[in-house]
Amino acid sequence: MSYELSAVVADVELLREQTVGLDHAVLAALRQDFALLPVTPQLIEEVTSALPDFATGEPSAAQPFRLVLSPALAELLARWSQQGPVAYLEAEFAGGFGHQSSMVWLGGEVSWGPYFDGTLDRPRAEWPINAALARLGAEPGPWIDPFAELGLHLERDTAGWLAHGRRGLSADYWDELAEEWEGRQSAAEQQPHRPGPVGDWGIP
Repeated sequence: MSYELSAVVADVELLREQTVGLDHAVLAALRQDFALLPVTPQLIEEVTSALPDFATGEPSAAQPFRLVLSPALAELLARWSQQGPVAYLEAEFAGGFGHQSSMVWLGGEVSWGPYFDGTLDRPRAEWPINAALARLGAEPGPWIDPFAELGLHLERDTAGWLAHGRRGLSADYWDELAEEWEGRQSAAEQQPHRPGPVGDWGIP
C-alpha cells in the first residue's frame, strides 16, 4: 500500500484562526488538539497568488521536499508561527520504500530543519516527522510514536485528509466505528432467539 503526505500541522486553534476565510483550507482533526491542513495546489495559489512549484528530482538532503517552499509560502508559515509552532511535513512510501521530510517554524522563523530521511534506519524518535511533532508539543501515549499518536496514519493521501476534514471526522473515527461494530455484535449475541417465519411453526 502507498502513503503520501503534504501538510501543515499545528495547534487546532492556531490553524483555525489563521485559515478563517480561506476557500481552499480544510482542517482535519488530529489527537491532542492538533489539526492537519492538507497542502494542495489550490491552497498554495490562494495564499501566495502563484502556482506551486515542484522539484524535478527525487527528494534528498539537498532538496528535502517535493514541494518547493517559495519565499511567499515560507513567510506565511513563519507568520503563523508567531502564535505557536507550525510544521510542514512530507512523506511518500510505496512498496516499503520512501522518505520523510519536515521543517518547524516558531516565533516567526525556522526553529528546526529542514530534515530529510530516505532510509528511516535510526530510532523512531529521530525520524523527521516524529521529531517535528515532538517540537510541536506532541505528548507520548499508548501508540508507538508521535506519528501514530496524533493519528497521521489514519488517511493515506491528500484526498483522504480532505474528505476527513470536510466530513468533520475525529482522529478516533475508525476506532469508534470498530467499537460501534463490536457493540452491535455483542448486543446481537445477547438477544433472545427470535422465532422464525410462520411456516417454521408448522402453521399452513
